[in-house]
Amino acid sequence: MTDRISPSQGPAATDPTLHPLEMTELPPAADTGRPLVDAGSNPLHQIKTRLQVCVGEVTLTVSELMQAKENQVLVLDRGVAQPVDVLLEGRVVARGELVAVDDQFAVRITELPLPLKP
Repeated sequence: MTDRISPSQGPAATDPTLHPLEMTELPPAADTGRPLVDAGSNPLHQIKTRLQVCVGEVTLTVSELMQAKENQVLVLDRGVAQPVDVLLEGRVVARGELVAVDDQFAVRITELPLPLKP
C-alpha cells in the first residue's frame, strides 16, 4: 500500500499516478577509472580543523569587566616563560612557546601530552 499526500498535506492538488520502474541489469564494468579513495591515504587526513592557543586566563567580576578601560593591562595567570596550551575542541593536545614569524605570532610545539597518531 502506498501513502498518498492529500491536497491539505502538500502542494500537489491531485494524486500522482504511480508507474512501476523496469530496471535492466548493467554488464560488469571494466576495471578502468580512478578509485574514489586512494588506498595509500586516509581521507580523514584531509579534514580541516581549527586549533586555538591559550596564552592564559584572568578571573574578573562582571563589574570589573564593565569598568575596563582602553590601555588597561590584564595580568594573566601564566608567566612569560611558561608554555601556552594548544587546544582542539577545548582539549589540550599540545603545549609550546610563542614565537614570531615575520609579523605574526606562531607556536613552537614543545610537548605533546596526548600522543597524536598519524
